[in-house]
Amino acid sequence: MKISIFGTGYVGLVAGACFAEVGHQVYCVDNDAEKVEGLKNGIVPISEPGLDELVERNFAAGRLLFSTDAKAAIQFSELIFIAVGTPPEEDGSADLSHVLAVAATIGDNLNDYAVIVDKSTVPVGTADKVTATISARLSARGLDLPFDVCSNPEFLKEGSAIEDFTKAARTVVGTDSERARKIMRAVYAPYNRNHDKLIFMDVRSAELTKYAANAMLATKISFMNEIANLAERLGADIEQIRLGIGSDPRIGYHFIYPGCGYGGSCFPKDVRALSYSAEEVGYDAALIKAVETTNKYQRNVLYGKLARVFDGDLAGRTIAIWGLAFKPNTDDMREAPSRFLMEALWNAGAKVKAYDPEAGAVAEGHYGHRADFTLVERQEDAVADADALVICTEWKQFRVVDFSWLKSQLKAPVIIDGRNLYDPAELRRHGLLYYAVGRGDSASLFSPSTKTATRTAI
Repeated sequence: MKISIFGTGYVGLVAGACFAEVGHQVYCVDNDAEKVEGLKNGIVPISEPGLDELVERNFAAGRLLFSTDAKAAIQFSELIFIAVGTPPEEDGSADLSHVLAVAATIGDNLNDYAVIVDKSTVPVGTADKVTATISARLSARGLDLPFDVCSNPEFLKEGSAIEDFTKAARTVVGTDSERARKIMRAVYAPYNRNHDKLIFMDVRSAELTKYAANAMLATKISFMNEIANLAERLGADIEQIRLGIGSDPRIGYHFIYPGCGYGGSCFPKDVRALSYSAEEVGYDAALIKAVETTNKYQRNVLYGKLARVFDGDLAGRTIAIWGLAFKPNTDDMREAPSRFLMEALWNAGAKVKAYDPEAGAVAEGHYGHRADFTLVERQEDAVADADALVICTEWKQFRVVDFSWLKSQLKAPVIIDGRNLYDPAELRRHGLLYYAVGRGDSASLFSPSTKTATRTAI
């Protein structure tokens, strides 16, 4: 099939490479000429395991094209995916300007039937707006061409996006057109052989499904963080609690790891957008709001623990940070817990020495060169002569550490672990002060007078 994809960001590039891999002809369009030239020369602008090789192989085979020529792409294709960004507005709503700009371009250049697919994460009603925009542009050209707009939300996890696309648990398609159904079934057929994973529904339900999925996962994370904070104050161990509740098949073990809050490009933005959508129709989505409130609190707990350990005296101290990306196997730092920690430390007069195997360049792009921020190339270099170590991202290479060596590197034997990587008893044996999330040792940070403190205490 001939496919065009508007947007060569995370969603568009992964989808384009995976469609090309099974033999489709894919035309990836972006208005960033520099990015397009880079892709033609094998420069993939995002860090995702396996994506470089997939892009290179299919570009070399001629199945994957990159261009800024929107008109050629539209007239080339029978299937047009819109995979551009929908960044949040100040009020939390999704900015649809990029999506509707692509819709207008399609209406200006379409010359035959096509299925237009909303692949971007968009609020309910977006397909109607895309349809109206294309229809208006066609009408201005004096044309009455048939076309269909459907919703096909993505469910890709950064760090495992290729597997999520090629071995998807489900592929949701929202459309009321039988013609569009046949085309969507055909394009996904190579990845739908083992059993039928295509779920067809109406457009609005498909649009809401994406937000509902992300909100549910974010809710599980915030719930576990809420229980972890309670466990700390009661002297319980959240890791034992996690095993106790996860063994219930109605709950399961997925997404019940406590930590220092969720981040990235999806959960924060989508939870806010869903809350905004509820407000627009006059519904008070109290649970969704609470999920975000809990996460805002949680991304500050690491700084709170450091402040308690050092009695609020962080000025002039050097804090080592392992992990800057919001999760492993990506360089994405959008709303990463590390950013909130570093900015709080700088405001307190502290210095930061940080290591991340992928996100160093991204961090430098965000913060530039500053006297209180040092990026190092090895995790060992970060802890040398630091006053404490904080772990923000659960990269595999952080899981096994020589704790005797680690203690010898730190000025103070303090580890604040935002991902619960280690056994508290083992670190105690090595003479380290270890404060994780929701584990018994952290109870010592809360005096009797603060155990009933409000959310603003840290």
